[in-house]
Amino acid sequence: MGKTDEKKTPARMVTKTIGGEKNGGTRTVRVNRLPRHYPTEDRRLKLKTRKNAFSQHKRKLRASITPGTVLILLAGRHKGKRVVFLKQLKTGLLLVTGPYHLNGCPLRRINQTYVIATQTKLDISKVNLPERLNDEYFKKKQLRRPKHAEGEIFETKKEEYAVSEERKQDQVDVDKQILDVVRTHPEKKLMFGYLGSTFSLKNRQFPHAMVF
Repeated sequence: MGKTDEKKTPARMVTKTIGGEKNGGTRTVRVNRLPRHYPTEDRRLKLKTRKNAFSQHKRKLRASITPGTVLILLAGRHKGKRVVFLKQLKTGLLLVTGPYHLNGCPLRRINQTYVIATQTKLDISKVNLPERLNDEYFKKKQLRRPKHAEGEIFETKKEEYAVSEERKQDQVDVDKQILDVVRTHPEKKLMFGYLGSTFSLKNRQFPHAMVF
């Protein structure tokens, strides 16, 4: 068997010659000085990577929510209204519409936590939705604050939000297709009244005990 070279550990202390009659001649000191400050944590925490960022999470959808399902809104200014589910966006939010002609609910996004899925469903397989209906389409634009000129402090007005013509046209095009689907429904009269009515609860009515 061959001889293995033993690894020599570097010396931690070294002897130095100290001049002077009263200094002892030599002194043992460390090769590397100890740090003056000690960390408060024993181990250094690893920085989290952005590989699993929130924008890359998988968006799950409840099995009861499919394109064409009639939903009941539970939050927002249109709560209680029945809307038609169109598709799920990349952020996981649901794209729905009233239609606006029936109950005044326009194209909007909503979290699936704030909806009740009913058993009523429309066949919207032939409905063509514009590709621009995405999260950026519904992103709020920051309004510019008016700059006050000298002598016009009380005359300037704050810029107000206005619906664009493109959004109005998209609303008309989508609602027209949804209304055509409702007209072909076997019970179209009941369906028009169902979408136009508002959901509410009375005494001794509990949502968890109801079938929608």
